[in-house]
Amino acid sequence: MVDSYVIVYIMFVHWIADFVMQTDEMAKGKSSSNRWLLAHTSTYTIVMAVLTLNPIYALVNGILHTVVDYITSRCSSKLWAKGDVHNFFVVIRLDQLIHVVTLIATYKLLWH
Repeated sequence: MVDSYVIVYIMFVHWIADFVMQTDEMAKGKSSSNRWLLAHTSTYTIVMAVLTLNPIYALVNGILHTVVDYITSRCSSKLWAKGDVHNFFVVIRLDQLIHVVTLIATYKLLWH
């Protein structure tokens, strides 16, 4: 079982790394440019490493974050361009669900 305080902290770190530290250029560009995607996920990984004090955990989650965002950002940008707002948000929420699951699963694997 994972301590609920740990989950809250990991989610807080994820929020900072995924949203607060993501620039507008990264957010807009990651769906069509691997350069912007890697800028975002590199920043994410560095922030995770600093705030969790676990570079292996951060690196594994940075790689997983890159894979997830590669797929979901391309799907969501196509939906947005079509005006399919409902399914755009469905994909965004799925993206975050996958991130949460991977963050908790890798915590259990790498720290326990």
